[in-house]
Amino acid sequence: MLTACGGGSGLDAPAGGTDSATLLGKGGVKGSKPAPAPAPAPAPTTSWTRCATEGEVCNFSGTTQVRYGLDSTWVTKSLTGPVNCNNTTFGDPLPGTVKVCEYDASMISTAPAPAPAPAPAPAPAPGVTITNVRLDSTSTTNQANVPVTFGQVFAAGSVLPTDGLTATLSDGTTVPVQVDSKATNPDGSMRHAVLSAVIPSLAANQSVTLNLAKSGSVSTSSGTTPAALLNAGFTASVNVTLNGVVYSASADALLKSGSYMTWLSGPVANEWIVSAPLKTASGTEHPQLSARFAIRSYAGMNKAKVDVTIENDWAYEPNPQNYTYDVQILVGGSNVYSKTGMAHYHHARWRKEFWWGATPQLNVAHNAAYLISTKAIPKYDPALTISSTALSSLTSGWSGTKTEPMGAGQATPYMPDTGGRPDIGLLPGWAAMYVLSGDKGAKDVTLGTAALAGSWSVHYRDKLTDRPVSLVNYPYMTILGSTSDTYNPSTGKYEAFPACGGTCTNPNVADSAHQPAFSFVPYLVTGDYYHLEELQFWAMWDIFQYNPAYREYGKGLVKSDQVRGQAWSMRALGEAAYITPDKDPMKAQFETFLSNNLDWYNTNYTANASANSLGIITNGAAMVYNDSRGIAPWQDDFFTSAIGRTAELGYPKAKQLMVWKAKFPIGRMTDTGFCWIYGSSYALNIRDTSTSPYYSSFGPVYQASVPSTQTSLACGSSAMASALGLQTGEMVGYSSENTGYPSNMQPALAYSVDSGATNGATAWQVFMNRTVKPDYSTGPQFAIVPR
Repeated sequence: MLTACGGGSGLDAPAGGTDSATLLGKGGVKGSKPAPAPAPAPAPTTSWTRCATEGEVCNFSGTTQVRYGLDSTWVTKSLTGPVNCNNTTFGDPLPGTVKVCEYDASMISTAPAPAPAPAPAPAPAPGVTITNVRLDSTSTTNQANVPVTFGQVFAAGSVLPTDGLTATLSDGTTVPVQVDSKATNPDGSMRHAVLSAVIPSLAANQSVTLNLAKSGSVSTSSGTTPAALLNAGFTASVNVTLNGVVYSASADALLKSGSYMTWLSGPVANEWIVSAPLKTASGTEHPQLSARFAIRSYAGMNKAKVDVTIENDWAYEPNPQNYTYDVQILVGGSNVYSKTGMAHYHHARWRKEFWWGATPQLNVAHNAAYLISTKAIPKYDPALTISSTALSSLTSGWSGTKTEPMGAGQATPYMPDTGGRPDIGLLPGWAAMYVLSGDKGAKDVTLGTAALAGSWSVHYRDKLTDRPVSLVNYPYMTILGSTSDTYNPSTGKYEAFPACGGTCTNPNVADSAHQPAFSFVPYLVTGDYYHLEELQFWAMWDIFQYNPAYREYGKGLVKSDQVRGQAWSMRALGEAAYITPDKDPMKAQFETFLSNNLDWYNTNYTANASANSLGIITNGAAMVYNDSRGIAPWQDDFFTSAIGRTAELGYPKAKQLMVWKAKFPIGRMTDTGFCWIYGSSYALNIRDTSTSPYYSSFGPVYQASVPSTQTSLACGSSAMASALGLQTGEMVGYSSENTGYPSNMQPALAYSVDSGATNGATAWQVFMNRTVKPDYSTGPQFAIVPR
């Protein structure tokens, strides 16, 4: 049994669960005396003070005992502060677990000791580790000069514009690191960057730590052109045979033409992106099919990563349709991939990655604790350890057609399907497993599924801009509206997409109400341009799919969707705005669309004296339960979670909305008129009839939603539990399942605490004191806790 996430009506229950009329979920309606020895000296009192989470710096002055671990498992050392709280300093007493550092304040010796650290703690000083990544050799032989490129997010204020980065291996070897800064924080500090380095040597199956520290100076080294790579003999091309005609594209020819976009530039790695329509030998372009190459070259070595993407996604070219063809990809003259009878769906794309030269056998494992501390990743329970059995199962299941072009990977192909699954959450289950474990297999699944996000027909590329089509340019375009809805009076033109020119069916059906967060984590940890564009394609589709009038044309409002659809669309907009590079014109666009939506919600709820006092979203397809009297708390919790997520990414308007939204999850746990056992019900009635005013307090909600035979019982009593078929202190709605309704509620409550809303901490305590809780070790996507 998985999370209740149904189809388009918003009325479906979890597979094997209840129907829309059921309110409660599972257990409702679911000799001589010697001289006395001298008294022992009193034992010293240890005063442990929490100072850092793994990956951060433990700041204190002087010398004292510092311990590293969690619960009853610790490594303790006598150290002089400040101290890097990581495995490099202490070793790893609890592999796979996010650990903490604590120092003994009662034992601090001040000689010799550095000057006391100022309070509050400053940004890391030059030479002090900010974070680290673990580099794992996956080769059974030794490797030399191993290139590595990865994405890295930084906490606000850590790396200022006047700062650079240095990289040092576990043995103290300094490794030059190239920093391609992509996105910055409001204070100008670096938010996200792509880092490149060459590791001098790696023994077979060796793991080393690469520590990243602030250098205090910025490198000004410039990049190179593709000339050296081309002179070394680099070639890469793709051939597509369609109806007996061969269409081709050559990466090296495109590089020679000089028509490329530079993605990475510096002394270590340079990456260029080229694209062109597939053409016949005589130069005839295919009207829909095109090829895109991202070529990453490493200086001083005949080695390059080649990223090949085939697209069928022009937004306004006539006669879009599916195509079936044979395909061959050549790198360095060798056939590296071929497939006959490839079915390529309309407005979809597929991707493959190869190497020209020997492939580096290396895995990059990020510091999960640091990623979480930056707030780029939600705060998952630091005591949680991901099940090795679940990781093995995830990896062993990664095979077959679902992993090939036009496959769905771990995602559900037909997204509107009823029932829950690991797709649903702020991060999908597989991505949360990867982030928390650092497991290579889980990483492969996460990146692989993100690559396959191209399989759904949500990819509309503007041929004029060569970017995902934007509401800024086409405020009247739509997927769900009719052609007549797309007339733009400013231009006098219709902005409807061209009609299908052949077969246009796709078994992969997108749905904003069940849309996974495919690409945010993959782009964050890799810095690959493909994943950035996937994030942008999906976020833009989320807003242009609606009828133009419903979304208020170019404003891109999502208010007309199901509440869960609004939730995941807001999540996508927030993440796209947060991590899109500053120099990308789409950055400002996504920030505007996000701001437009937050303005609408704050105007209609936060600042609206007439809005309901319960903190419930009632617009769109919210009031569709129990003859339009009720709402789905779990859907509303999804929305609260998405707003909390957007707030922690740094958007003040989301923080305002979050304080208002926090009333609903907090009230269900703490209001004296409402029994918290029922806080995770499938549906709750919030008015008497479909036209009545909303209840002004939680007491009437409880009385209208729960049978009188149960409201008469003491809240949380054994009698109530017996009536519901539950354990005493167990919430309704599949409490033991990691995707049940209480699990859906957990992130909403966590963010409610973070918002500072009244009674947030009390609500969290009540929630965490329940007797039946899920095992998140096999599916951690809802295991979010307050910061």
